[in-house]
Amino acid sequence: MHVALYARVSTVRQADNDLSIPDQLRQLNEWCKSNGHLVVHEYVEPGASATDDKRPIFQQLINDAMQKPQSFEAIIIHSFSRFFRDAIQFGVYERKLGKNKVKVISITQQTGDDSAGEMMRRIINTFDEYNSKENSKHTSRAMKENARQGFFNGSKPPFGYIAASTETDGSHGRKKKKLQINEAEAGIVRMIYDFYLQGHHGKVMGIKEIGKHLTDKGLLMRGKPWGIQKVHKILSDTLYMGEYHFNVVDSKTGQKRPPSEWITTPIPQIIDAAVFERVRGKRASRAPSQTPPRITTSPTLLTGLIKCGVCGGSMTLVTGKSGRYKYYKCTTRQNKGNHACDSSNHPMETTDQQVLYRLADKVFTIERVHSMMVELRKRMKTSKDAQQDRINQLNRQLKQTEENQQRLFEAIERGVIELDETLQRRAQQHKSAREALLIELAGVRREHSLPVDQLKASQVEAFAKTLKAKLLAKDSTIAKSYLNLLVDEIVVNDNTATIRGSYGALANAVTMDDKKVGHLKQVPTSISNWCARRDSNS
Repeated sequence: MHVALYARVSTVRQADNDLSIPDQLRQLNEWCKSNGHLVVHEYVEPGASATDDKRPIFQQLINDAMQKPQSFEAIIIHSFSRFFRDAIQFGVYERKLGKNKVKVISITQQTGDDSAGEMMRRIINTFDEYNSKENSKHTSRAMKENARQGFFNGSKPPFGYIAASTETDGSHGRKKKKLQINEAEAGIVRMIYDFYLQGHHGKVMGIKEIGKHLTDKGLLMRGKPWGIQKVHKILSDTLYMGEYHFNVVDSKTGQKRPPSEWITTPIPQIIDAAVFERVRGKRASRAPSQTPPRITTSPTLLTGLIKCGVCGGSMTLVTGKSGRYKYYKCTTRQNKGNHACDSSNHPMETTDQQVLYRLADKVFTIERVHSMMVELRKRMKTSKDAQQDRINQLNRQLKQTEENQQRLFEAIERGVIELDETLQRRAQQHKSAREALLIELAGVRREHSLPVDQLKASQVEAFAKTLKAKLLAKDSTIAKSYLNLLVDEIVVNDNTATIRGSYGALANAVTMDDKKVGHLKQVPTSISNWCARRDSNS
């Protein structure tokens, strides 16, 4: 009889580290030889559960068995559990194969072809299904407890971490693992958060731009380019502030479990919780359901902020005389006609200038900037020691990375190892890690080098003037960013405009001396409660 062999193990790890598949094939071949059967094909499934039919090799086996005329008359398996651990599914496929005169034969659980043999196969399948569910239940319970104790259950650690072996013994003689920070990748994670909050060289960066920038710089995600989903995952996953969740997704249905069933494992944090919450808030404010993308990306200064004082509707940009003139016009009046709202059009350039001048005069007074700087100095004093520790740590990591890179180059030059694709990827990883460390080190050094002594009046005055100049400069790259930080809405009615917002959202200004203050390029990060009088917020 012409037969096909089918061997299977449940996980890829079993396939890589176990002798089960070779042993199955050996026994199957010996049984066929002793019974005079000719093996025409071997189907090996490494890493697939038998609780369902979502197995590519299994489906190929079934398709080949259903050919007419059939290329083999029987499928030989070690035990029925290798074929299926679901009694109903086993019966469905057994009948399907039987219609094409193909049998399913177990070498360790042999049954007859009569009704008694069929009943025995059903009993065996039912016990296999029961055992599978019991094993799954106990395995899940053990993995949950493992997570509660702070150990890592997965095989591939998340980006920014490594799975480091501990001294605690696990199953099969292996050591349990815990997540530890991979400093080379963690530097890229911190960079992503910094880009999202601060931008880069004065330019606001969204998720797409961050991914493109990192890919262009060669700072890849484990050898692969960054995409929107990958960057979004980094910015939204709570594991980066030290909260790693296990048992989130049901592996069978692919659906998220309720949070009450999640197991939280504390891990070393890469991102401070306060920074993570700021990013969460910014993502929520920029979500398409809250803020249309055209508002975030539009070059028009007041898009999304300016409102009609008559009907309360938004105002949008319209043009006249083939684009020679630009106005802000009420959308109600534009969409429904002049009878719906009797507001006037407002020249865009004049309105923009008046808003910016008023904002500059109101916000960037010497008194306000001075109080903002004093508060910043207090926070900087408390962070100096932590910054120095971080600088020392980064220097050690940079030295180690450069030494590894140098040893690799020397080995290639001496001909000890050959430069193949794998080695090229390794060299690229060293390069990316070094660049990420240098960028993070430069940022920490810049913050650490800021003076913490009392500000001179001339410094405060020069800084306030510089901020005003940046805000009022034609084609300013930061004006729109400041407006979105400071202003909630601008209500225009006839010849008056009311600006509403909170100075508490004003960004954290980078303090520099008289010579360097003119080089300010970025929108500062926030300092809360810097405004002296609440009555000036309206």
